[in-house]
Amino acid sequence: MCGLSGEIRFDGGRPDIAAVERMSDRLAARGPDGHGLWSLGSIALGHRRLKIIDLSERAAQPMTDSDAGLTCVFNGCIYNYQQLREELRGLGHRFDTTSDTEVVLKAYRQWGNDFVSHLVGMFAVALAEHRTGRLVLARDRLGIKPLYLAASPGRLRFASTLPALLAGGGVDTSLDPVALHHYMSMQSTVPAPRTVLAGVRKLPPATVRVVEPDGTHRDTVYWQPDYTRRSEFSGMNADDWRDAVLDSLLTAVRRRMVADVPVGVLLSGGLDSSLIVALLAEEGQRDLATFSVGFESEAGEEGDEFRYSDLVARHFETDHHQLMVPSDRVSTALNGAVRAMSEPMTSHDVVAFHLLSELVSKEVSVVQSGQGADEVFAGYHWYPALAATDRAGEPERYAEVYFDRPHAELARILQPHFLLDHDASRAFVEAHMATPGAETALDAALRTETHVMLVDDPVKRVDNMTMDWGLEARVPFLDHELVELAAACPPELKLADGGKGVLKDAGRTVLPRDIVDRPKGYFPVPAIRQMAAPVRDRVRDALSSPSARARGIFRDDYVAALLEAPEEHRTNRGANALWQVALLEIWLQTHGID
Repeated sequence: MCGLSGEIRFDGGRPDIAAVERMSDRLAARGPDGHGLWSLGSIALGHRRLKIIDLSERAAQPMTDSDAGLTCVFNGCIYNYQQLREELRGLGHRFDTTSDTEVVLKAYRQWGNDFVSHLVGMFAVALAEHRTGRLVLARDRLGIKPLYLAASPGRLRFASTLPALLAGGGVDTSLDPVALHHYMSMQSTVPAPRTVLAGVRKLPPATVRVVEPDGTHRDTVYWQPDYTRRSEFSGMNADDWRDAVLDSLLTAVRRRMVADVPVGVLLSGGLDSSLIVALLAEEGQRDLATFSVGFESEAGEEGDEFRYSDLVARHFETDHHQLMVPSDRVSTALNGAVRAMSEPMTSHDVVAFHLLSELVSKEVSVVQSGQGADEVFAGYHWYPALAATDRAGEPERYAEVYFDRPHAELARILQPHFLLDHDASRAFVEAHMATPGAETALDAALRTETHVMLVDDPVKRVDNMTMDWGLEARVPFLDHELVELAAACPPELKLADGGKGVLKDAGRTVLPRDIVDRPKGYFPVPAIRQMAAPVRDRVRDALSSPSARARGIFRDDYVAALLEAPEEHRTNRGANALWQVALLEIWLQTHGID
């Protein structure tokens, strides 16, 4: 796990090495164990290393295969690297390290752009061909590892985080009105390729981009599962699906134990993280390190679920660690969390993940986490409503259920120069759901949730917060083979038992019933949800600052109404509207964006 950066020039000039070094320096938290820089012709690559596999200096990056004329930088982990190394050896390749980075290099040498289809894992890759001057960029199937792009006349820069690109300089930091529409409509999610900044884009998940020396490029989308019922699963009953899901999840969890350092688990006490602990215990893991975080209660709202995480820890005899965070620390911790955000993220648990990651990073360098199960297996309470319509009506129903507010309402929120004359967010959802390969209304919704909303909210949140402390988070519920299986699973089995029915059935075979049948919990942060005084002061300062007034995103009367009664203004989904507005402004100010 690491951070990468680089530049390719199209105007005949040499890459700006100093800019690449600045980008690499901004990525230091992602890779505290080493750094490197490489340049040849029009391409420069930078890297920060977190040592997880092959801890020797031979595995440092950028890594070059001189015989093949290839150099790459790589962020992520290839879980099947050992099997691939043996396969590639059988095809005549020699290896000088035991790293997964070298496997990526040899895989590209053997299979060209199709190398990604052989990789099981999470990854962002930048690979330079010495002879042709071609640059190849690739991102994993579910977008677990980020890759940001900033194009300007004569060059393209890329990095693992958006702030790293800002450190390089020369980025157009004006706001993208379409992305702002998405932010205000879709629970602060801005789908790839956009970001809130007009000058920064994201390589979409499951995409290989080949960039030619003249600046032209072509994209190949190499993976997208069908959300349809498939013939190979015909005849399977509920028990068969339960067993298939449990077996696939066991494989996913086992894969993510590959490391040359210890691996722990982020344990909330919910079904998903508890399943990971249970399956690791079945695999014979002893003294497994588990970690939980809780927050001080605020306005009568409880801020921890320790009773459940303690139950799991006792049952499986883990080496358990707890962190209780007082409310007065949330506002100060917020600053660090926002600085770690590549994009503004309003979910309350972002601060929780940042604080928890700080604790965990002192004990281990790798953890498994339960993110993704709700989207993959239909665990949220709004999915039955999405299923209760026909396929053609799903985009409209999705907007009603999921969106923060209707398009028309933005006229009283945004200043006129940021308003669009069309509902860009609704159009995005309609286009995504119209793509063939989703059989029912729920299939279409889950495909959008898993391959769009999940990528640019929970997955990005976990990557940003953990990697800011040099902690690698692995997400077995986003194993691509498990996602393919879940996509084919009949919707009624996922919706059963209040949601995640097939996963709950699997859980009952290995977990205490109190964990499987408990009410669904979230990562509660009462100090933010209830706008505790320190957080409210931080919000007021940000929105009344000269930079906020000069930027002029939001109407003054709307902001005044929010500040007057913050608890009374909620989005359609119940989120605090003031927090959504303030977080965007806090993020822009934190990252020095005027």
